[in-house]
Amino acid sequence: MDSFDISELVRTQRAFFSTGKTKDVEFRRNHLLALKQKINQYEKQIIQALHEDLGKSEFEAFATEIGIIQAEITYMIKHMRRWAKTKRVHTPITSFWSKSRVQPEPYGCVLIISPWNYPFQLALVPMATAICAGNCVTLKPSSSSPATSAVIAKMLAEVFPAGFVSVVCGGHENHDALLSQKFDYIFFTGSVSVGKKIMAAAAQNLTPVCLELGGKSPCIVDETCDVETAARRIIWGKLLNAGQTCVAPDYILVHAKIKHRLVQAMLKYILQFYGDTPLDPESILPAIINQRHFLRLISLCDGSNPNNGKVLRAATSTTYPAYDAGTRKMAPVILDEPKTDSPAMTEEIFGPVLPVISVQDMEEAIAFVAARPEPLALYLFTKDKKLEKSVVKNLRYGGGCINDTVMHLTSPYMGFGGIGNSGMGSYHGKTGFDTFTHYKSILKTPASLDFPFRYPSCKNNIQLAKMFMK
Repeated sequence: MDSFDISELVRTQRAFFSTGKTKDVEFRRNHLLALKQKINQYEKQIIQALHEDLGKSEFEAFATEIGIIQAEITYMIKHMRRWAKTKRVHTPITSFWSKSRVQPEPYGCVLIISPWNYPFQLALVPMATAICAGNCVTLKPSSSSPATSAVIAKMLAEVFPAGFVSVVCGGHENHDALLSQKFDYIFFTGSVSVGKKIMAAAAQNLTPVCLELGGKSPCIVDETCDVETAARRIIWGKLLNAGQTCVAPDYILVHAKIKHRLVQAMLKYILQFYGDTPLDPESILPAIINQRHFLRLISLCDGSNPNNGKVLRAATSTTYPAYDAGTRKMAPVILDEPKTDSPAMTEEIFGPVLPVISVQDMEEAIAFVAARPEPLALYLFTKDKKLEKSVVKNLRYGGGCINDTVMHLTSPYMGFGGIGNSGMGSYHGKTGFDTFTHYKSILKTPASLDFPFRYPSCKNNIQLAKMFMK
């Protein structure tokens, strides 16, 4: 699709939005119901595409992609009529003869740019939310997950009229052509570096943005925690999608007293979850998305570089390879005490590599996190309620869990998003509806009542104003 086609696409969407159809809540609801049914029909094709792009197992494809979007749509359908209602609000005494209301209305034409790591979920959850709020959507799925993008394009064409929802596949040329257009809102999920480019392009048209980025999400493990539970839940959250998850625990800060126990327990659960031969074609461990990321991750585990720390693997067979360049599968790795200025501790890892650093106390751990850019997620394992309160109160991060990992982003009852370097804005549930909605404020005043003190010709108007406004 060339730039001319994209310009025409945007004009078609504006024409569709101007018909007012998307402002009808039943129109939106019916299309979300149709989308949910279509996802059920395409379930096998979606799972196959996710396996082709990322090597995901059937269970992981459903649990982390299909199931999440289905749950979000169900929640939207249940609540959207109430969310979309105009609401009466209190009127201040200065306008006591008037009535005030707030009317939700869609922004208009929304551009959603989704990533490759969860190519189905992270495309369709924001898209469905934008539709729930009454917008037209142009969706740009990732070119790095072509099989899933093709299924999305085919499926959505069977659900939505032309002009209501459009899918633009392809590479950087279409990405750049889309950003040259004027949209009413842009939603982006991806890296910090690309997020800065998105924001710069949006600024040319003063277009508001929601940026869901990433960063190095820490996991703090206190000596009071249940070590077995902590190890099991950390490894589960870290190795979802082979670590290619924006909220995966990126590194661990663990009290020195329990560090050895925690590391041994994590190695045990890696072996329990993924077996002694995780690179086998039958293994449920997903693949790394492409050769560039694969080689980057391998370099982080170079045991000959002392800055990387001690390289620990769970496989009991010393002859089994650590990675397979042909399938781009990589056995999970724990890096024991890497230097804080090593690549594994300065770059977002986005793979099955987990650095572990010991601290002497939790004040040291809190100071370590506070000295770095705000992460998208933070995880704390502890039984100490004072420590829990201190971490939640004193550290800035997008969201997280106490005694768990990743699960906070599955809830439609809470917003999900970053802060600072990890992004801006949030979505999921009502928070997502708010993100894609402009709330229009309206004050209705009777023409028959007009108090003179607000006009400059009224004597003593300053005294009257102070009576009402102080």
